Amino acid sequence: MLVHSRRARRAVHAAFLALFLPVFALPFLVVLAASLATRWSGVLPAGATLEHYRAATDADALDALTTSLLTALAASAAALVTGTWAALAAKGSRARRVIDLLFMLPVAVPSVVIGLSLLVAFSKPPLLLNGTPTIVVLAHAVLVTSFAHQAVSAALDRLDPAYEQAAASLGASPLRVLLRVRLPLLLPSLSAAAGLCFALSMGELSATIMLYPPDWAPLPVKIFAATDRGALFSGAALAVVLMATTFLALLAVSRIRTRAVHR
Repeated sequence: MLVHSRRARRAVHAAFLALFLPVFALPFLVVLAASLATRWSGVLPAGATLEHYRAATDADALDALTTSLLTALAASAAALVTGTWAALAAKGSRARRVIDLLFMLPVAVPSVVIGLSLLVAFSKPPLLLNGTPTIVVLAHAVLVTSFAHQAVSAALDRLDPAYEQAAASLGASPLRVLLRVRLPLLLPSLSAAAGLCFALSMGELSATIMLYPPDWAPLPVKIFAATDRGALFSGAALAVVLMATTFLALLAVSRIRTRAVHR
């Protein structure tokens, strides 16, 4: 740590807590408190119940959670493959700036625009995806691929080329260098990118609500529907389930990343 004085460290810790609690922790605590409350008419909630969690773990909610997990896994995998391939292809290319700009476009526009564009593009043959789960996965993949691409591109810039040069000088083919040298060195960045893509996909709502079919409704859609009809406490319980599931998934990805770093 750059601060060596005990008094200065305490001041830094106090400043961090003063910023962390209201900006990051307080919204989560409010949602958690609402999920356990029977009513909230004052500053603090009143009453305590687990009834909202019984509704949040019924068959419909678990189906929605499963849908969110499957969508996030598929979209993250597609984003990771596409973003990594593009980053590797653009490395050292004159068109890298153009490729980076193209991958950043989905972030530069509202996600509603992405949903509308996919709805218009795939509502007629030959690619009729409207009303299928595929269009939801595609929308999520489009929205998160830029993050995977940027993470892998930044990691490629930091790689020491000596490892690849040594492998090539020993007779390794370009494919073998890619599979046995470059990708293992990129594994920490790939796992971090996968975790970020997964988390963003789990919480995506704007484009999803325009595209999802009735039999493929992710959990954020259920949360929006619950709060829209005034069931705020039930929506809060669903939100806690979503946050806990995402956190556990990110914890698993973090363990993979830690092992990759040690390797």
